[in-house]
Amino acid sequence: MIGHAFMGAVHSQAWRTVNHVFDLPLRVEQTALCGLHPDQAEAAAHRLGWAEHLTGWRELVARDDIDVIDICTPSDSHAEIAVAALAAGKHVLCEKPLANTVTEARVMAAAAEEAAARGIRSMCGFTYRRVPALALLRNLIADGRLGEIRHVRAAYLQDWITDPEFPLVWRLRKERAGSGALGDVGAHIVDLAHHLTGSRLTGVTGLTETFVPVRPLPADRETGNGGLTAKAAATPERGLVTVDDAAVFMGRLESGALATFEATRFATGRKNALRIEVNGSLGSAAFDFERLNELEFLDTAQPAAEQGFRRILVTEPDHPYLAAWWPPGHGLGYEHSFTHQARDLVAAIAEGHDPRPSFAEALQVQLVIDAVERSATNNSSWTVVPEATAETEAEAA
Repeated sequence: MIGHAFMGAVHSQAWRTVNHVFDLPLRVEQTALCGLHPDQAEAAAHRLGWAEHLTGWRELVARDDIDVIDICTPSDSHAEIAVAALAAGKHVLCEKPLANTVTEARVMAAAAEEAAARGIRSMCGFTYRRVPALALLRNLIADGRLGEIRHVRAAYLQDWITDPEFPLVWRLRKERAGSGALGDVGAHIVDLAHHLTGSRLTGVTGLTETFVPVRPLPADRETGNGGLTAKAAATPERGLVTVDDAAVFMGRLESGALATFEATRFATGRKNALRIEVNGSLGSAAFDFERLNELEFLDTAQPAAEQGFRRILVTEPDHPYLAAWWPPGHGLGYEHSFTHQARDLVAAIAEGHDPRPSFAEALQVQLVIDAVERSATNNSSWTVVPEATAETEAEAA
């Protein structure tokens, strides 16, 4: 694993847990962790369950005793590490967003396509797909229970930078993060819209805003603390915020359905509020992350006098992933979706098939993010989202 901050800790929890929960044909060994600073990497390896630590990712990629590279670094390094790892014959799990630019994402998708021909697997970490309630929602849509999909509305709301004195951590710098709320949390709800409906966004129009354009520089300018857990120490010096604080946009899916999205880090009082609702000709369903083990479902096949949204408690053995866990009614948490991600990747490697979401699917999300940014720059004009195709990625290669 390369990187050991917030995502590194969550991924490590999953790797430690996956073989204890799921019966898999392969066993995970946490061989080595890579970080920038020897002391920090050593402490993280000890805390998170890794046998070794080192500071050079190229050394990690070159080792013969490692089969999988898990990339948990800021997105400005994803492309270089992933392409090198795939070329070296390593399976790759890469955190989202896939890259900082469409160009980088295209190169990564092309490298993944070429590696797949050699039996090398790759996957992007859009982990909300593996929340059991959302996996159930996808199944309901695929089975036609909602009928023709007409609306998708999604919001991902956070508030961790509402304080104007919060320092300029790496997530607020375009050269490190690629974009702000749009690429960080907005990417999740775009991926969910694609994944749940089976239809991609073909065009968008949107607005972005940076509410606090200047912030104090962090005391640790190299890592900047990431920002998500506690307020980083700041210095009197100040620098420019070069990403969006918030984005709102709407789009049309290939199926003809309309979709609306909101992604922000300025929704005061909202810590990690992800909500998505899908309306169809035969029913509707809604998921709220603050009610992680529940799905709201309305079925118009019921008599009119009995219709209404009902709560499905998603803890039954027949629900996705749940048979491996606790008795019915005993809910799961945030970390369990990462264990499901590890399970799916290990199973795909063992069974010889490509896991999802693929780098190509993650590229499609990147194309939407890019289109929203271009639309906002051009005063909210309608912007076409191109389709990621094998031919296009071959050109990128």
